[in-house]
Amino acid sequence: MGLNRNVGLLTGLRYRGKGPMLTFVLHRIGGVGMAVFIAIHILASFVGGSGGQFFNAIYEHWTFQIVVFFCAMFHAINGLRITILDLWPQLIEYQQEAIWVEWAVFIPLYSFAVYVIIRSAVGG
Repeated sequence: MGLNRNVGLLTGLRYRGKGPMLTFVLHRIGGVGMAVFIAIHILASFVGGSGGQFFNAIYEHWTFQIVVFFCAMFHAINGLRITILDLWPQLIEYQQEAIWVEWAVFIPLYSFAVYVIIRSAVGG
């Protein structure tokens, strides 16, 4: 017997899941962001000519690189957290602490990466 969940869109948008919900949503956004990057990269190689140069300009731009790097790094670190909690189910009770550790690892690494990307973009 399946569950009957009568939850509308507005009710779902009002849900305040805090940390676990935020990481869930950002994990999905990260996956979509990486898929968009791969699609643009493939289009650039198949189209060629001025169209290929247009797609190259998109994924070589520093703002796009910052967004894609956020997607890839968050997706990887969050995936590692999920894997650890799946392999050791007794750690599930420490999920909130694991999310804090995830952010403690992600923020300095991502900040350094953004610094390097921006520095190279302005010619440093």
